[in-house]
Amino acid sequence: MNAITRGLSAALVAAAFAVGAWDNLNSAVLLCIIAVLIALSVRGANVLEKFVILRIRKMQSVEGAGFFMRITIPDNVDAGTKERIQITSFNTEQAPTKDTVPVNVDAAIFWHVHDVQKATLAITDYRQAIERVAQASVREMIGASMSASLLSDRKTVGMHLRDKIGRKISDWSVPVQPGHVVRMTSTADLSGSRKLP
Repeated sequence: MNAITRGLSAALVAAAFAVGAWDNLNSAVLLCIIAVLIALSVRGANVLEKFVILRIRKMQSVEGAGFFMRITIPDNVDAGTKERIQITSFNTEQAPTKDTVPVNVDAAIFWHVHDVQKATLAITDYRQAIERVAQASVREMIGASMSASLLSDRKTVGMHLRDKIGRKISDWSVPVQPGHVVRMTSTADLSGSRKLP
């Protein structure tokens, strides 16, 4: 319930008490019932937010910015989906490269929901799913790469990561923008590999 709906409901309840004080009990009860129905039925969405409304487990509509009504009992309003660009940061704990050098990667991907209805109905929690797919993709990428190429070119690694994640989540209508590898470190002790004369 947003602030305007709360204010309108509170004003109607206050009016009901005022009318009830004048011994007009029927009007007071009617105003209280209207206040409760408004509190349960009127919803509002912010500018870059959309809500998917399910009625008796079937998709009814997608509501955007502004106020919208819902029928209290059979309607279920899915959590608001933001249409602006989202960021998901993730890291991997010591994944070995192709040449068995353990590497830690901290990365971030940018994404946004293109089709709210498809993203909401295709998967239960697309935010968590994107995070899991991103972590798995980073581990796969690390395991298929040599440590020297992985540690030397973060930009190429970020583009490869974006393409890999984008292919996996393309069915959810959630496009991925270029990934950014924030930090990539090797945890292996490489000091013994180079002997000084």
